[in-house]
Amino acid sequence: MKISKALTGAALALGLFANAAQASELKFANFMPPANPYQAGAFEPFAEKLAAATNNEITVHIYAGGELGPGPVEQFSRAVDGVADFAVGLPGYTASQFPVTLLTELPGVIDEETGTEVIWKNIALFKPEFKRAVLVSLWSNADNVLYTREKPVRTPDDVKGLKIRVPSRNAGLLVEAWGATPVSMPVPEIYNALQTGVIDGALIDGTGTKAFKLGEVSKYLTVGFDTTISPFFIVMNRDSFASLNDEQKAAIEEIGKEISVTANAVQLAAAHKGIDAFAEMDGKQVIRLSDEEAAAFNALADEARAKAIEEATASGIAAGDVVSALQAQ
Repeated sequence: MKISKALTGAALALGLFANAAQASELKFANFMPPANPYQAGAFEPFAEKLAAATNNEITVHIYAGGELGPGPVEQFSRAVDGVADFAVGLPGYTASQFPVTLLTELPGVIDEETGTEVIWKNIALFKPEFKRAVLVSLWSNADNVLYTREKPVRTPDDVKGLKIRVPSRNAGLLVEAWGATPVSMPVPEIYNALQTGVIDGALIDGTGTKAFKLGEVSKYLTVGFDTTISPFFIVMNRDSFASLNDEQKAAIEEIGKEISVTANAVQLAAAHKGIDAFAEMDGKQVIRLSDEEAAAFNALADEARAKAIEEATASGIAAGDVVSALQAQ
């Protein structure tokens, strides 16, 4: 009887342990500040939807502001190395790892309104580049626009010789086509660089006005031309994903795709508000290019796109086919 009771107690304890083990809190690394629109608009809904879909067997704790390690450049590695279970980042910061994915950002390839849908229709083209982790979400950004510290920009001649921050190598090709000097720089460094004159301008979407306070250190904002569109991703550690059951994995995949659309909508709304907010600030001016003015920039953007495709093709990527597939949607 004593043995039987002991075995029963042990079995019960193991059962309780197993049930406890099924409940898991996963760490989500977010390098952006908590006030960034993505936090409340996309990342918290991701956590809430995942908890609801798994009956709270999986919960997500979001570590914003780089709590799990600062800097957007390292975020993919945070997930790969298991520092975080999930991480958000931009392929443009480690362009050599994502040459196919970054074809989506080239001028004239996708549109900010429909780009995320196009990306997911062609998601099989991009997943192989994320094989060191599990690709959960991938979405297109708002159009990048040009913040300038002192000089108004209405023509390519206006931007020649300026030092412009760029989010990726492809954006650098565009800036070079304009006749300016590209400066690679993570978002958190832009404010000080503009304030001190290290750079003359920055290529970033309209959220820069408020989310990164670029309205404080720029006098002009030029919009209305073809520029790059920086994609974002959420990835998951492979071991963390493998430890889940099939239903939990399916929930992550389904919700991840859904949040891609949500995140894009959040980004567009915030970017458009940022442009409007800049226009309302004292001493600031939003320069909205006419069709004729934009055409001069767009011709140079076409050249930059062709150069990027040529270079990618030379490296062994079927870049022309990828771009054609994206543009055909």
